[in-house]
Amino acid sequence: MLRFLTIIVFSIVSVSTVSARNKVSILENNVKLCITSNSLPDHEMGIFPNRGNPHSIKEQNIKLCVPVDPVKSDKAKYIKGTIGVAINGIQFRPNTAGSYDPSSKSGHSRTGDKRWTLDIFGAKNKLGLDVNNGHVGPNGLYHYHGIAKPLITTSDNSLIGYAGDGFEIHYLGSEVISGYKLRTGNRPSGPGGLYDGTYNEDYVYAPDQGVLDECNGGDLNGKFVYFITNFYPFVGRCLWGKISPDFGTNRH
Repeated sequence: MLRFLTIIVFSIVSVSTVSARNKVSILENNVKLCITSNSLPDHEMGIFPNRGNPHSIKEQNIKLCVPVDPVKSDKAKYIKGTIGVAINGIQFRPNTAGSYDPSSKSGHSRTGDKRWTLDIFGAKNKLGLDVNNGHVGPNGLYHYHGIAKPLITTSDNSLIGYAGDGFEIHYLGSEVISGYKLRTGNRPSGPGGLYDGTYNEDYVYAPDQGVLDECNGGDLNGKFVYFITNFYPFVGRCLWGKISPDFGTNRH
């Protein structure tokens, strides 16, 4: 007989474009854990649309399930879309759709040079991110690109979400160091100029730089988990386990 754990949270959120409540349900049995939500956060957010983000937030019907006993493989898979979900039902989507494009007024576009992909924290206006590192996609989905302050509790309870392969996502602030660093010198092509963090390719993974692997994964109390960090990549861009079909695409 399966046992289910149900957590339902209702919180008022202050939004300029929609008046609604955060709704999230977490159901767990001995096979999988499923998070169902309306994709509205349980905290205040920025005003959308704004100067850096032209999209309006829309309530969604989202259900994301992950295995409760994930298995780490020896090969990482890089993800373009949703890579994880927070315990408040908001998705982590660290990548952007922009690439270097000198013909665009902003300097980047969806059809730009894919060899130079824009990192949101390197963009001049950060594409309209609010104080919780969230903004809205073209389909109205509010999502995170970094840590949201309301998710932080204490180091004794650092769990903030689950990755698409089922491993936990934690935040320990400066206690955990990313393994990435800025390259030195000048870019050999594309936008040229010094590596300054505008593009993902401005960074390189250096195993001796920090304690985490290239997916921002590492050990916590004897088990493998992913971390959100205060430095690039902030939210990891790849996963080590078998990815749930609910993740890793642009469907949400």
